[in-house]
Amino acid sequence: MKVHVQVTGAPPHVAADARALAETGADGLFTFEGPHDVFFPLVVAAGVTSLELMTNVAIAGPRSPMHLAHAAYDLRLYSEGRFRLGLGSQIRAHIEKRYGSSWGAPAERTAESVAAVKAILAAWEGRGPLNFRGKYYTHTLMPPTFDPGPNPFGPPPVLMGALGPVMTRKAAEVADGLLVMPFNSGRHFTERTLPAVAEGLRRAGRTADGFPVIAQVMVALGRTEETLTAAMGGVGSLIAFYGSTPAYRPVLEVEGWAALHPRLNALSKTGDFAEMRAAVTDEMVRTIGVAGTPEECAAQIRARFGAGIEEVCCYFPGYTPDAADVADLVQALHRSGEVRPSLDAAQGRQRS
Repeated sequence: MKVHVQVTGAPPHVAADARALAETGADGLFTFEGPHDVFFPLVVAAGVTSLELMTNVAIAGPRSPMHLAHAAYDLRLYSEGRFRLGLGSQIRAHIEKRYGSSWGAPAERTAESVAAVKAILAAWEGRGPLNFRGKYYTHTLMPPTFDPGPNPFGPPPVLMGALGPVMTRKAAEVADGLLVMPFNSGRHFTERTLPAVAEGLRRAGRTADGFPVIAQVMVALGRTEETLTAAMGGVGSLIAFYGSTPAYRPVLEVEGWAALHPRLNALSKTGDFAEMRAAVTDEMVRTIGVAGTPEECAAQIRARFGAGIEEVCCYFPGYTPDAADVADLVQALHRSGEVRPSLDAAQGRQRS
């Protein structure tokens, strides 16, 4: 199992953090669309490490597919083929009030953004003139002056982040892989995510072969009671934040915790973040995230996602894990199985 870890976007620390994470044995680095730019840190990381790189995710809606294509092309070139573009959506309040952009049909719009970026990249590869005409985006002009030509490392894969069934199906229809959102559980992944992936692939006439499903998980890592308590506090706070958002309610519902959402939502509006964290139990942290020693966390990740997942992105929200513990987690996950029986089985159920 390949292991990707999040690198900070803070400019003064990117180079040192990227080098330190490379020393843990991780296979790749990813950035999150948070307080810093999602692309710039990967430019730095590309120059100081040999790790795989991806955005996880860049918010597609407020950006032009042309801007995304240029950024992805250049990062693919600069990293000598190690970059993948991960795109995703955001909730309405952030799209309208933080990004100052327009909202509507997030699954359809994100999927069209993915398709548009891929069409632009294909045109640069010489596969035909640029002629993308969608509902939200139109790209039909590409004079030679603005065409970078074929990328010597091939076009960057375009991945799509998703949680709900509609977005997940769309990702399986148009993207080069799925980034499973980290607010998840074993039951939700098995009962909701995998069937939606299988249905999306079926609708597009695609197979599971060559379509990576990349798991993401919030990890509370620690070998002592003190460090584990701090780690669970960080993961619990992020779970509380996610759980207050209506889009994430289905994960709580499938686990029997639907009543928690309106409480978290109300507390988020009054800014009572301490009470939000207190509402999230240790059981919830261990069900939606994973918690324990590096070996225990690796075992939980394998049990949750099955042997069919070949890549995982590990978040350590709200705390800084010991580098040795991260290295042990990476090593333990590297020992996990391969192949893809989980998704293959889901496709089999769709066909029957």
